[in-house]
Amino acid sequence: MSEAWMPIYLDNNATTRADPAVVQAMLPYLAEQFGNASSAHAFGSEVAKAVKQARRSLQGLLGSAYDHEIVFTSGGTEANNTAILSALATQDGRDEIVTTSVEHSAVLALVEQLATKGVKTHVIGVDSRGRLDIEAFRSALGPRTAIASVMWANNETGTIFPVEFLAGLTRAAGALFHTDAVQAIGKVAIDLSDSAFDMLSLSAHKLHGPKGVGALYLRKDTKFRPLIWGGSQERGRRAGTENIPGIVGLGKAAELAAERLEPERARIGGLRDRLEQAILHNGGCSVLGDVGNRLPNTTNIAFEHLEGEAIVHHLNRAGIAASVASACSSGSLEPSHVLRAMDVPAMSLRGAVRFSLSRETTVEEVAEVAHVLSDIMAQLRAMSREYSNPPSDALQSRELTS
Repeated sequence: MSEAWMPIYLDNNATTRADPAVVQAMLPYLAEQFGNASSAHAFGSEVAKAVKQARRSLQGLLGSAYDHEIVFTSGGTEANNTAILSALATQDGRDEIVTTSVEHSAVLALVEQLATKGVKTHVIGVDSRGRLDIEAFRSALGPRTAIASVMWANNETGTIFPVEFLAGLTRAAGALFHTDAVQAIGKVAIDLSDSAFDMLSLSAHKLHGPKGVGALYLRKDTKFRPLIWGGSQERGRRAGTENIPGIVGLGKAAELAAERLEPERARIGGLRDRLEQAILHNGGCSVLGDVGNRLPNTTNIAFEHLEGEAIVHHLNRAGIAASVASACSSGSLEPSHVLRAMDVPAMSLRGAVRFSLSRETTVEEVAEVAHVLSDIMAQLRAMSREYSNPPSDALQSRELTS
């Protein structure tokens, strides 16, 4: 491997590289500024100021009305679990959940566990583009609904849900609305100052921040019960000594995301489209998801009669990182629950590969990935009996995104 060789990372929906400025902001709080934010002496008060600044930085990115609406957590999974369990515990006479079939496992796994304990759940389906069945969602809301939890954007296809509209429907039904915005933060504009959102989850490592820290937006005056009990940290809403370096890193990442969102969104979207068009030029593949309404950095390509695992393996050998599904389900031999919910045809179901870009992605990297992938496709097709001799009903190209 030559010294000029550099890996290409296109799996940013799994995690992003921490921005160097984020790392620099964190370093003092791993050494010199080591105090406990709850302590009354100078060591603690200086650290408490840093936490407050981070909270305000995140408030600015979200457009929330008050900085105390931000509750720091260990990440998106904890925030999602907290939101749902709190709603069930505080909404008197309401014990039902409405969610979707394509949520992250941080929501679906919890919902499945609650269902075994008698909690009624309504899991709303999607169409072939991953778009939510709005009428089914509306019909599922009722006097017993405690919370509706719908992701802002899907982690596998990038499809964006009309969460503002859904939040309005949910509020009209008297229930709380929560959105898992882990993939949306830093990629789409968010303004919570005048919205119907009650809770929102995010994770720092999806926007060039550190792993192991996230936040839950909790609208002022929303009834709430903590998931973790103990000390009085986070106004008694999340006990435990704060992860100060992580929180500072999240705050800095939020500042950078706010500064760069608009100029980078168009550039990243253009690179995504360029990569997509180059791949589709090879034929025998199509884009999954709602191509007209998705995250600017995400494309999920279905390669007909090929195995996504094989494609990702060959890309990895060439120094290119991509994924077959969400990182949390990697290692599973079962097709993605998202693609199954979208009823992706069998000839493409196992051939889906997700490419997710970031503000660090370059034109040169996109060109190199397109070139390498073209060779990989040709090689795998030459080895594929199904591709060489497709069944008669597969001779006509299928448009998966129609």
